[in-house]
Amino acid sequence: EVQLVESGGGLVQPGESLRLSCAASGFTFSSYAMSWVRQAPGKGLEWVSTINGGGSSTTYVDSVKDRFTLSRDNARTVYLQMSSLKPEDTAVYYCNLRVVLRGDYWGQGTQVTVTS
Repeated sequence: EVQLVESGGGLVQPGESLRLSCAASGFTFSSYAMSWVRQAPGKGLEWVSTINGGGSSTTYVDSVKDRFTLSRDNARTVYLQMSSLKPEDTAVYYCNLRVVLRGDYWGQGTQVTVTS
């Protein structure tokens, strides 16, 4: 059974940093790209970033480029390092696994709130 467990969210001030973690289990971790998706209050889902299975390639939505860094390790964990946080980054952040022909798997989400 696929399980994705996020952690690391919290309340911070603008300009501060947070690191989100996603612990994965139930599938061959190194074979799949992993993503982070966020949902701001009252808005739809927004893709944030994806890392390939080997960890050598990452992509980001323009609004977080040069501020967020996505990485993964051999311990089946994906990390989203978020720096220079802005109020518009406030959202619930979800870890996502997409498996072709099987669909999407989601974690429970972790709240990030950026406010002064």
